[in-house]
Amino acid sequence: MSNLYVVDLALNLRASVPSAVVADLRWHLGIKIDENGEDRSSETGDRFPLLAARGAAVRIGGVLVDELVQAAAGRVLTVRQEAHAEVMPELESLAERRVWHASTQGVFGQIRFYKDDVPELLINTVWDTGEAAAGSGGNRVRLMGEGFSILDREIPCPNPA
Repeated sequence: MSNLYVVDLALNLRASVPSAVVADLRWHLGIKIDENGEDRSSETGDRFPLLAARGAAVRIGGVLVDELVQAAAGRVLTVRQEAHAEVMPELESLAERRVWHASTQGVFGQIRFYKDDVPELLINTVWDTGEAAAGSGGNRVRLMGEGFSILDREIPCPNPA
């Protein structure tokens, strides 16, 4: 039996997102060339891209996608992936690091065990505009459901990059 999850994310990132955050996200999407044209394919270490799968899904049906595009007010991210249970802590961390920079309020994603009928929702309740100084507040992520460690937790403002 597989321990696969369906992970769907759809969020808008502010134009003020630090370049290091964008570079890390691009790497996780499998984009090997950074925005300056430099090759980052050798930057792996012990980690691997979490959101880079494309093509037909093995167990969840449909297509696996990842897309990050430039928009007028920043960047727009859409992801649909199959994720094994053992990488869920890394995916939670990745979502937490991105939600601070999101302008998307409300539901920004869902996670569902591939055999379940009802997903658990990822909800961003914005406390401030995200432009405040480090340590002065943050966004709140709430996962509606059971079994995840990010249930109703404040995501503190990161240190400026």
